[in-house]
Amino acid sequence: MINRYRQLGATEITITPIILGAWALGGWMWGGADEQTSIDAIKASIDAGITTIDTAAVYGMGYSEQLVGKAIQGYVRDNIIIATKCGMRWDDPKEEGSDPWPQQDPAGRNVVIRKNSKPASIAYECEQSLKRLGVDYIDLYQIHWPDVSTSAEETFGAMENLHQAGKVRAIGVSNYDVDWMEKARAIVPLASLQPPYSLLNRDIEKKILPYCRRHQISALVYSPLERGLLTGNVPADRQFPPGDHRCRHKLFTMENRRRVMAALTQIKPIADAHHASFAQVVINWTIQEPGITAALVGARNPDQAQHNAAAMQFQLSAAERAEIRRVFESLALA
Repeated sequence: MINRYRQLGATEITITPIILGAWALGGWMWGGADEQTSIDAIKASIDAGITTIDTAAVYGMGYSEQLVGKAIQGYVRDNIIIATKCGMRWDDPKEEGSDPWPQQDPAGRNVVIRKNSKPASIAYECEQSLKRLGVDYIDLYQIHWPDVSTSAEETFGAMENLHQAGKVRAIGVSNYDVDWMEKARAIVPLASLQPPYSLLNRDIEKKILPYCRRHQISALVYSPLERGLLTGNVPADRQFPPGDHRCRHKLFTMENRRRVMAALTQIKPIADAHHASFAQVVINWTIQEPGITAALVGARNPDQAQHNAAAMQFQLSAAERAEIRRVFESLALA
């Protein structure tokens, strides 16, 4: 069995090794979502022991945070760890920031998302997130993406102001490389980094994970199941609905799906030995890798939430983890 709690960076905050990732719950880029089912999924995650929830203002343009806020009503606030993100504005009348990205919001309206980590924008976003979540403080507040139009001094000075005001307990970043983390660390203690990581994408093992280990920065990795591809439940002929980003994702070609399924078949004896699904084995492998503090895993209904939580109920051996790594290292994706 995996230990239930792990330390977040050098802070006094403890988090669960599996974090409920609430991107898909917002529906945006995932083909929509049912509100009550999403709320039930969050509650089921908490009840199953996944008491750390990660969301972001931009997920569903505020909708994901609203769902989290509704779901946590009735729970003791101090027993829930809430992580959210700022720095991706779709609603800025000044249109400040960098990397404009045309999108449609959940209502089908055209919006332009910009990376905006300017102090006034961060302060505004924090207040909006607190309202949507229905809380007085955010446990972990993260800059979603680096904003090249704003200096690290401005960005993290603003984050530290929120920390000093008691609105934020810890400061983290998402999608930062080593150089960007160095700039941030010169101004504030960084509790965490949120990078992509999976059996199909282990680039952070080269520089980023060693850096995080040296500086006691927790790696909270996202997409460990590669948007469901590593669950074994995405056959080559599956069709994704309009608005689901996977229909365009490079990993989801028919040939890649066949190759991933073949690799999963090779590790089936390991899954069977633990009476576990492919998803549970992959999650367990991820949260046992050196330098990984936690893995963000999505759940769109209560059954998925309970299933994910069960991945903490067993422990892969070192030999099993090495065999899983070997199988996927030999996988050639187009």
